[in-house]
Order: sequence, then C-alpha cells, then structure tokens
Amino acid sequence: MSQTRKKNSSDGETKPRTSFVNKFLRGSKLMSSKAESRKESNDLATTDFQPSNDAQKTATLDTAQPLTSDEDWGSRMEKNEQFLQKLGSTAVDKCLDLNNCRLTAADVREVVALLPFLPDLEKLDISWNDSVGGNLHSVTQQMHLVSKLKILRLGSCRLTTDDVRALGQLLPMMQNLEVLDLSINRNIGASLNSIAQGLKSTSNLKVLKLHSCGLSQESVRLLDAAFRSLCELKKLDLSCNRELGGGFEDSSAQLATLEHLEVLDIHQCSLTADDVMSLTQVIPLLSSLQELDLSANKKMGSSSENLLSRLRFLPALKSLLINSCALESETFTALAEASTYLPALEIFDLSWNKCVGGNLKLLLETLKFLASLRVLRLSSCGLVTEDVALLASVIHTGHLAKLRELHLSYNDSICDAGWAIFCQNVRFLTELTELDISLRPSTSRDCGQWFRHLLCAVAKLLEITEIGMKRWKLPTSQEEELEHFLQDHRRSIHFDLGEFQ
Repeated sequence: MSQTRKKNSSDGETKPRTSFVNKFLRGSKLMSSKAESRKESNDLATTDFQPSNDAQKTATLDTAQPLTSDEDWGSRMEKNEQFLQKLGSTAVDKCLDLNNCRLTAADVREVVALLPFLPDLEKLDISWNDSVGGNLHSVTQQMHLVSKLKILRLGSCRLTTDDVRALGQLLPMMQNLEVLDLSINRNIGASLNSIAQGLKSTSNLKVLKLHSCGLSQESVRLLDAAFRSLCELKKLDLSCNRELGGGFEDSSAQLATLEHLEVLDIHQCSLTADDVMSLTQVIPLLSSLQELDLSANKKMGSSSENLLSRLRFLPALKSLLINSCALESETFTALAEASTYLPALEIFDLSWNKCVGGNLKLLLETLKFLASLRVLRLSSCGLVTEDVALLASVIHTGHLAKLRELHLSYNDSICDAGWAIFCQNVRFLTELTELDISLRPSTSRDCGQWFRHLLCAVAKLLEITEIGMKRWKLPTSQEEELEHFLQDHRRSIHFDLGEFQ
C-alpha cells in the first residue's frame, strides 16, 4: 500500500503553489513589527543550542547568521518561496508537507533553513525522501525551534543508525509530539534503544508507527519499558517486523497499561505459540480497542483458541483482521462464538483460512447479529455451495443490510447453482459498493445462467461501482447482455473480467 501511495504521489501532478510568503505572514505575529521580527530571528539564531562540527561541515545555512536587515529577511523569505515552488509545495504556519518530493541533500539543507521561519509548526512530513537518510542530524539540530510540533513523519527515508540516535536524543525536547511515524526504515531496530529512551519523555504521544522497521525480539523488551510512559497512546503499529516473533513471550505486561489504545497492528510479525499465550493475557484487557490486526501470523492457527475466545471482552472492537492465520477447526469455532459478543464490528476479514469452508454455519448467529457490519472478506476460504447458499439466506432476511464490501474471490468449489442462489439474493444488499467473485489465477470458467441474475441484481444496487469477475469467461451472448446493460443504465460500474475483459 505504501508503495502504491508513493507511486501515485510522484506522478506529473503538483501541489498548489500558493505563495509561501503570503501564507506564512498572514495572521502571523511577525507582521506586527519588522524590528521585533528581526529580534526574534536573531534570538533563534543565537540560541544556546549549537550544531555539532559535523553539521557545520555539512552545509553553511542562512540561519547560522543573524538576519540583520530588512533586505536579509526579505531575501531569505524569497529563497524559501522559490524552494517550495520548485517542489510544487506550500507551507503555512502550522504545516510543512514535503512527502515524496524527491528531496536532494541540498533540499534537506533548505528544509533546515525554513525551520526558524515556522515557530508555530505543528506538522512536518518529509517521508519517502531517500536523501533524508544520513542528513537527519542537520534537521534535528534545528528542531528545538519548532517546539510546538505535534506530528513528525519520517517514513521510508533510509534513516541510518546515526540518524536514529540523533532522533532519540531529540525526542525529550518534543513535549507536544502526538504522532511519530518511522515506518519502513530498516535501521530503526538496530538503534531502537535510543528511540525507546526518548519515548519515555513523550507522554502526549497518541500514534506510534514502526511498520517494517527491522524490529527484533529485543525490540519488544525495549518498547515495553517505554509503554508505561505512553499513557495517551491510541494507535500502535508494529506490523511487518518478521524478526519480532518470540519477543512477546516475556515482554508484554506493560502493553496492558495502554488503557486508551484503540488500534493494535501486529500483522506479519511471525508470532509464536508462546507470543500468543502471552498476548492472551494482555489483549482482552485493552477495553478501548477498536481495531485489531493479527493477520499473516501462521502459527496462530493451532495456538490461538484462548485468545480468540477472549475477544468477547472487547465490546468496542470495530475491525478484526485475522486473514492468513491458518486457523483450525477449534480456533475458528472459538472465534465464531466470541464474535457474537462484538456488536460494533464493522470490518471482519477471515480470508485465506481454509477451515471456514464447509463451516460457515458456525458464523450464522454472528452474521445475523452484526447489524453494523460494512466489510466482510471471505476470499480463498474454501467455501462450498452450501456456504454461499447459507450466506444468501442471511442476506435475504436483511441481516447484512449495511454491508458495503463483500469479497468471495478464489472460492472455486462453488457450483453454478450456488452462484445462482447468491446472485438472486445479493440485490438485498442495497448499500453494497464492491463485490468480488473472481476465480484464482490458475483456473477459468464459463459464466453460467447466474450472470443474468447478477445483472438484474446490480440494476437495483444503486451504490455499487466495482464487480470483480476475473477469469470468468463470458460467451458472446453474455458479452452483449453486459454491453446493453451498461448502455441502458448509464452508471459508472466497472466489471473487472481481467484477461477476458
């Protein structure tokens, strides 16, 4: 997903080029007096916080010298505006977003030069800029000038171990920090001790994202010691750290102190059976939890029965992602029973758990009970015709009326009769926007007569925009039906037939 975002944001489009000077000065305290402005600038430039020798060798910055005249001030402001316009970006008092701007090392130095002009800065995002790596120390040495900073995003910046240490030393000075995103920086894990020590001073932190940061078992111990200081934390993302497995065995106790935690993401962390046992004692105590992602942890399949059973103690849970966990019959049964106690559930993902096939009846009461369910994903679950017929009956009785996304792809064992029953009833999902019934890449099949039932249903689904049907082959007569349907209804509906489009 991150890679997709990076690609999308690096196309030919540019951000609005509203004048930085006008944006920055509008409503700013600096407008009241040019003399006062010069005094404040001088005070910032002559502060006791001095850059290291290495930073002085890196570049000579305009902020290293006091701005002694109106001309100096105006010149610097003009350079700032030119720099931002070059990047197709803008800045205001409280936000500087240079995400994926392909910054060079020289650009990073320009960012440093901007900081003294933004004393009220609350958000700084320089993610997806490789040149930040190895140069972050020059930024951190000026960060004391933006003490009001609340959001700092440094995702995918190729941070070095020296960068990480410099950031760790900076954190105690960032008393207002609420969001820290260091995702996709593989060297974080090797120097996490510095970050963990700094986090003990960021008591206002609400979001901590360490997705794909090379974290290890030792990392869990270091973070666990910091959690007791993060009493306001609401979102914790430790996902895609495959060396993390085994780290929760003896170091998860402080996780339970995060009483305000709403989002916990530990997918693809190679959790062991002992990790799951330890988390069984902790996760049910997180009574504020709204989103839990345990997906892509294969060893959960045979060891998570107690954990999944105790999810019933999380009544505020809105999103439960447990796809690709190799669930077994006992663990799936425990999950099915617990899910009836989750009335707020809106997103339920069980994809890639083969044990669901032939056993969807275990979820019957859950599907009837979850009036707020918006997204149901059952892709590659080994569903059979009886399963989809059961789902159709639940839909027919109106129990899934709020459903907006339904994923049933890669369930190739469902016969045409099963798809016919389903398509005759899918019309009752009046808020549905997306439906996926694609076949797996290794197979292809001709559409049966159920396709006509699907078109009749779609005609009544006014919200639907996307229908995935990859590798279903339409004979000429059905292609003509589809063409006439799209012409008659004049709606933006994408039928994705993949290679048979």
